[in-house]
Amino acid sequence: MTTANNPRLHYPRRQAIRGVLRAGIAAVFSVLADFDIQGKENMPASGPLILVGNHFNFLDPVAVIHITRYPLEFLGGLRTPNAPAWTDVFRQMWGILPVRRGTSSRDTLLKAQDVLDQNGTLAIFPEGGSWATVLRPPRPGAAMLAVKSRAQILPLGLDGLPDVFPAARKGKRARVTIQIGKPFGPFQNDPAIPLRRQMDDLGHEMMRKIAELIPPDRRGFYSEDPAVREAARGTEIYPWENSIEN
Repeated sequence: MTTANNPRLHYPRRQAIRGVLRAGIAAVFSVLADFDIQGKENMPASGPLILVGNHFNFLDPVAVIHITRYPLEFLGGLRTPNAPAWTDVFRQMWGILPVRRGTSSRDTLLKAQDVLDQNGTLAIFPEGGSWATVLRPPRPGAAMLAVKSRAQILPLGLDGLPDVFPAARKGKRARVTIQIGKPFGPFQNDPAIPLRRQMDDLGHEMMRKIAELIPPDRRGFYSEDPAVREAARGTEIYPWENSIEN
């Protein structure tokens, strides 16, 4: 069993290179975008903490790094088919905890648990990829870690990042809005309800709280508007449901 005294993954780590990367991110965003960050007062001072947010663009993790000062560990897919090739270099330099989609990725989840056991901060995009620009149902990893770690969960709503490079090509700065919701949790087990059902419910609760932080037309599967849900039909299909990422 992982404990804070015998961790499989030391936390925090890669502090020097991550400091350099943070400075580079700040420099790039100072040229490309104007950030409107709302809800900074909701950010807990310490962990264990799981950050969860919508995932519409390959810049989402970079934006989360930019607006926080936590020593962040990211769970991310082994491959980034919807992102430019240079993002692989960034991911390797940062040192994400890779998830092989279509598998349980047990070793990676154990390392993520190590982070939380050491009162660390973990960032996860529960949808499991950025193949759409509307909100979709979560994969089980974030809820599973929240259940096992009893960490607080901090929802983030990210808007405007898909516009950053299109605006730059026109010589303009994009407007990026990030809303930080109120933390919730930790998870409380109800022995009268099957654990898997509780985990599913927690996953959907995460997504509903994220939905409150993004524009109504982006809420997709979690919109209260039937027309928005209908327009999002099909985006909830997980591309790796019946295959293994290699």
